[in-house]
Amino acid sequence: MLAAVLGLLVSAGLATPTMAEVGSVAVVFTKGGFIVGVGGGEGVLTFRGKRYPFTVSGMSVGFTIGASTTKFVGRALNLRSPGDLAGSYAVAGAGGAVAAGAGGVQLQNANGVILQLSGPKVGAEISAAVGGVTIAMR
Repeated sequence: MLAAVLGLLVSAGLATPTMAEVGSVAVVFTKGGFIVGVGGGEGVLTFRGKRYPFTVSGMSVGFTIGASTTKFVGRALNLRSPGDLAGSYAVAGAGGAVAAGAGGVQLQNANGVILQLSGPKVGAEISAAVGGVTIAMR
């Protein structure tokens, strides 16, 4: 009976079956290249008190020279489950990357998850490239 009532409330738009939540993210990403930049790394999502490891890969095309490693920390918004983190990400927002400190960026995937990350960059890299990253859960 309760399930039937909840189902009616959800279909009427008066309740949602799951609420979006926020998780914390830590990522180490290394990038290097000349013209085409390629990078990768790994990270951990902490969500509902559990840790979920993932890998990150990315590529950019444009002007890229050098190599760098960035240790990002931040938030993953709009999560309903840890698997929502997986997918391809592009820069979110109309204005491009949102600065959140040295090496700050805001990205969004097709699941509606928004990553707000910032962290210090170690190394020398000059880049005026367009690209994205892909996250895969381990």
